[in-house]
Amino acid sequence: MVLVQIPMCNEKEVYQQSIGAVCNLDWPKSNMLIQVLDDSDDPITQLLIKEEVQKWQQEGAHIVYRHRVLRDGYKAGNLKSAMNCSYVKDYEFVVIFDADFQPNPDFLMRTVPHFKDNDEIALVQARWSFVNKDENLLTRLQYINLSFHFEVEQQVNGIFLNFFGFNGTAGVWRIKALEESGGWLERTTVEDMDIAVRAHLHGWKFVFLNDVVCQCELPESYEAYRKQQHRWHSGPMQLFRLCLPDIIRSKISVGKKANLIFLFFLLRKLILPFYSFTLFCIILPMTMFIPEAELPSWVVCYIPATMSFLNILPSPKSFPFIVPYLLFENTMSVTKFNAMISGLFQLGSAYEWVVTKKSGRSSEGDLVSLIEKDPKHTRGVSVPNLDEMEKEEVRQKQRVSEKKKKHNRIYTKELALAFLLLTASARSLLSAQGIHFYFLLFQGISFLMVGLDLIGEQVE
Repeated sequence: MVLVQIPMCNEKEVYQQSIGAVCNLDWPKSNMLIQVLDDSDDPITQLLIKEEVQKWQQEGAHIVYRHRVLRDGYKAGNLKSAMNCSYVKDYEFVVIFDADFQPNPDFLMRTVPHFKDNDEIALVQARWSFVNKDENLLTRLQYINLSFHFEVEQQVNGIFLNFFGFNGTAGVWRIKALEESGGWLERTTVEDMDIAVRAHLHGWKFVFLNDVVCQCELPESYEAYRKQQHRWHSGPMQLFRLCLPDIIRSKISVGKKANLIFLFFLLRKLILPFYSFTLFCIILPMTMFIPEAELPSWVVCYIPATMSFLNILPSPKSFPFIVPYLLFENTMSVTKFNAMISGLFQLGSAYEWVVTKKSGRSSEGDLVSLIEKDPKHTRGVSVPNLDEMEKEEVRQKQRVSEKKKKHNRIYTKELALAFLLLTASARSLLSAQGIHFYFLLFQGISFLMVGLDLIGEQVE
């Protein structure tokens, strides 16, 4: 018995593709219930999603629409509210798909069997694939990072430790494990990492499937990516403060405690952003103005080059982007460092949650292919039978587009650091500092491009 949940909030661009894909999962209808958990506060979006659910109900899908009046706790609160439904007791597993995720029909057939005859398994996590990874330079650079995350971090930890961070979507949970670990909590903005850590401390095991992929979108604008990364780096620091006493007191082995503290929390979320920001954005440019200070070439060149090379290995087709990747990661260290500090010291921005803007690029092609594969579901997909609604939506978009224009945002922190780095590069050239000049020049240009929002799509 499988419960499928699709949490969403004002995501008009992608709701059809996720609902359509989930309703076409290959699983006995009587053994599956789909919950569309709509937290939208836009009445038009609510109406569109509700009518989409009703159309799939008419097609025979076992699907329900839920909307919360009080939207406390963001996504965690939404999931917690859904799990409190009386009928949840009839289900053994729960699957979560964010609004832009489109599982293949065989997703459940390839994930749920891993729970069979192994009562210690709490989570089976699938890998993500990206429909827009080649859309622009920003999405290409994100793809490098996420390939390393899946291929190395999650796969290695899954094999050797039976533990990794839940990605918040495209995963199957044993409901008993969720309940025994305390369920969804709204105490941080990374509810997925929170439940994973608590389940690990309770002795549950995880399975990562690198060969099962679920298609989704990458943020295409720097503004959307920056807000996503802020949440992904402030939330873990919030959680670290809360979980550290529990980790120390837990009954898991010393090795697993060390992995949780130093590798899972501190290395990627605290040490690396701190290292990149302080060394390359502050210390190195300042040494150009202090003749007595000198940084050896191996600090400036070899360490970042080695780190970039290791990160790019899981995505060999991205090797031409190794230099832009290095420069962009150093540029992003400003956002990550700021997020890490706000999460560690519980500053106001640590609790900021902004839904990542989606473009819906994957919807048209996938819906057409879905129709071609299974003509009987064309009405449920709602491409040909929503003429009037689609015309009205187009008219609304035209009216809105007349008022809204896309533009570049200005990011003052990045521009300030661009000025510092370019000034330091000029100083380096005058003092014949050699290789430092090239690094400072290109890093300064990278900050300038990001500060003027010249990477990725513009925003409205």
